[in-house]
Amino acid sequence: MPAKVVLSGLWVSMLFVFAYVDIFGFFRADVINGVLTGDVAGTSIVIDQTFLTLATAYILAPSLMIVASLLLHAKVNRVINIIVSLIYLVSIVVTVLGESWTYYVLGSIVEILLLLAIMNSAWNWEKRADTSLPQPATLPSTKSSADRPVTPSI
Repeated sequence: MPAKVVLSGLWVSMLFVFAYVDIFGFFRADVINGVLTGDVAGTSIVIDQTFLTLATAYILAPSLMIVASLLLHAKVNRVINIIVSLIYLVSIVVTVLGESWTYYVLGSIVEILLLLAIMNSAWNWEKRADTSLPQPATLPSTKSSADRPVTPSI
């Protein structure tokens, strides 16, 4: 499987888990009540334009990693995948500390495992030229140079 496709797929999977863990949070009364009062449950964070802009920026990076993993050159791709996945791994560990809801911990563990898989895939990507996409096959010529027609030069 081409490394670019693997990385892109891992980012998609991580974002699905990330999104669903947050969506499932809306089945919790404390989260719903916090949203209704304009606060993030259990914190002193106010839900306002700044919070929503920062939340959007936070989710944009892994969202863009899906396409970046497919389009960037191998060397740049490796570095960016390692850096972005490490940043998100740290942020998820920080948010899960002290969490008592099992679904959130389970989702965070899966996110961490997917991010570790991204780092591993990027780290172990062949360090030579980008060979992650199929190259056109070249068939050896069956004619010898003596069999090829000679074009007269004038």
